[in-house]
Amino acid sequence: MGWLSRSHSKDKTSEKKLPEVQEGERKVRIPEGLWIKCHLCRQIVYRKEVEKAGKVCPKCNYHFPITIDERIAQLADPDSFVEFAGQIEPLDPLNFTDSMRYPERVRLAQKKTGLTEALRIGDCKINARPAVLGVFSFGFMGGSMGSVVGEKVVRAAERALELKVPLILVTASGGARMQEGIFSLMQMARTSAAISRLHENAIPFFSVLTDPTFGGVSASFAMLGDVILAEPRSLIGFAGPRVIEQTIKQQLPEGFQRAEFLLSHGFLDMIVERGKLRETLSLLICHFRQNGTSKCQSEGDPEGEALVRD
Repeated sequence: MGWLSRSHSKDKTSEKKLPEVQEGERKVRIPEGLWIKCHLCRQIVYRKEVEKAGKVCPKCNYHFPITIDERIAQLADPDSFVEFAGQIEPLDPLNFTDSMRYPERVRLAQKKTGLTEALRIGDCKINARPAVLGVFSFGFMGGSMGSVVGEKVVRAAERALELKVPLILVTASGGARMQEGIFSLMQMARTSAAISRLHENAIPFFSVLTDPTFGGVSASFAMLGDVILAEPRSLIGFAGPRVIEQTIKQQLPEGFQRAEFLLSHGFLDMIVERGKLRETLSLLICHFRQNGTSKCQSEGDPEGEALVRD
């Protein structure tokens, strides 16, 4: 075939194939983007239905990962989140290089997520009640905690102490950031010390663990909350289950390191579905008010007092 006739022929390899779903004995093609496959039950579910439920599968209640912006929108009152310490960026104290230089990895993560680091912190209101909110992004280098993330946790705690309002941190992390070595590991001590200052001054700290929360984050501030909450089926621990099995040469119990397993063994205070998380935090803020009274009312919530009475 000559180049002229070939240029007018249809290039079948460039066609975008639509995903197929088995329906009885025949395969049905569905428009791309309208449906997604649940990671847990493996069912094909309608994307708009999942998004309407806050990125939760309507079939099995699996909680899909969400972005920082989506999390803030779900928890904070509209337009109430005001970020601070947002321009701090990591340095390269060790000149770390594996397959790629550390600054290059950071730039790629920033381009991919639109964030400067794996944690955003800011003042906000939850049902008109003031708080300091911090949210991790697992998409930014696995939500790993380096010097900047540690500094932001400390600044968030100091801000909560200054304003005498609760601190809420929503974690999703693989642990300490290896590219910063000991500078990353020392953030475990720094963040734990910052949380202890909140405890000493009777400022509430609510820790919300999401899937996954591991390593240096779970081994420091994430497990120091006055109330520790988790989303259903979140994987929470220090080392991963496969690493533990290979180390102890034993098979782990079913559901090991899942939120439900941790709750049954006393490591968590409650498991809260995503759709109820905002209201739960609002009630906790109300219950831990610093004025020492049982009254807990706010604008738009005249019945708040009754909700927290024993």
